[in-house]
Amino acid sequence: MATFSYTPSYTATENSAPAVRTVSFNEGYEKRLQFGLQRDPKSWRLSFANRDDTERDSIITFLEARKGTESFDWTPPRGSAGKWVCSDWSVEIAVFGRTTINTTFREVFES
Repeated sequence: MATFSYTPSYTATENSAPAVRTVSFNEGYEKRLQFGLQRDPKSWRLSFANRDDTERDSIITFLEARKGTESFDWTPPRGSAGKWVCSDWSVEIAVFGRTTINTTFREVFES
């Protein structure tokens, strides 16, 4: 299993999306239930700002090699190591030789 070891720039944004099913009843009443084994998967919006061409190429090569489907190990800024996928990223070249890469890492649960 590959490990993503590059340090993101700050700010990094953590998103939570708890697995909840909601049933609505008359007069505004509702019941909410959590479901599934992994009930609160996380995602992180990360930026790797002001990177030189070598680091930019290394990050992009790592992401492209996994093609958005293969998971990798990563430790988020707040939390413990887990399995993640990155299925979209963008590259911004604002100044010659300096690049910003924006990504979204999504937590996955595999055996």
